[in-house]
Amino acid sequence: MNKIIKKQILNDSTILMIIDAPKVAKKALAGQFIILRVASDGERIPLTIADFNRENGTITIIFQVVGTTTKKLSFLNEGDFILDFVGPLGNPTIIDGLKKVAVIGGGVGCAIAWPIAKALHNQGSVVHSIVGFRNSSLVILEKEFKNVSDKLIVATDDGSYGQSGLVTNVLEALINNSEKYDEVIAIGPLIMMKFVCELTKKYGIKTTVSMNPIMIDGTGMCGGCRLTVGGKTKFACVDGPDFDGHKIDFDEALARANMYKDFEHKAFDNTCNLFKKEQN
Repeated sequence: MNKIIKKQILNDSTILMIIDAPKVAKKALAGQFIILRVASDGERIPLTIADFNRENGTITIIFQVVGTTTKKLSFLNEGDFILDFVGPLGNPTIIDGLKKVAVIGGGVGCAIAWPIAKALHNQGSVVHSIVGFRNSSLVILEKEFKNVSDKLIVATDDGSYGQSGLVTNVLEALINNSEKYDEVIAIGPLIMMKFVCELTKKYGIKTTVSMNPIMIDGTGMCGGCRLTVGGKTKFACVDGPDFDGHKIDFDEALARANMYKDFEHKAFDNTCNLFKKEQN
């Protein structure tokens, strides 16, 4: 079991936790993830490592409360324990040799994009970060991105904070303003990554995306995280989570992501109702 050292509410639906996990922290790298289980009868879910501290032996996770497990996780507080916390899993993001990169984060995907931007900054790369949110109340990690970015642009769909519009609008404006990137790294909702890749393909810019489909064991045994990449079946947990965005079959990935939506909504509602009864 792993102890929750710190819990911080970032906004109405997003929570940061620092977990005591020295074995994971010892080997963690930007782009990798962990799989956790809150209770013995619960599901296993993947969460990307948002930060790590080898000296303190801690791992930072940032999650959005959208399903049953993340709801149960949100009920835990500092001093409580997470039953299972396994990692680091997956391959770290390859950043060697990159001199200038546009890092794009969408929503809670910024929790994955930030450590990559930080790693790029630490190796001396020029980092332009573009982070997008639906509205001002959902903005997270702005200060953290600012500290590791040569240029930071915050965009909101409704224009309530930062620049109005989508991250693709911001990226294309930068490209048209003669910014040249060795690579674009995009992390966020599937639909956002799809349209970023369509844009960068038009301009011939290499693009890496981080895929986070349904996972169970994290070892490639269950096949739940399968994706079609360049016409071949790949598994996000062992072959990824990073892939060439121009080779991803996003339509297939979107269809698979929506397969269990109704079940997830029902399970989420049951968890909330059970918690309310326990509180009363």
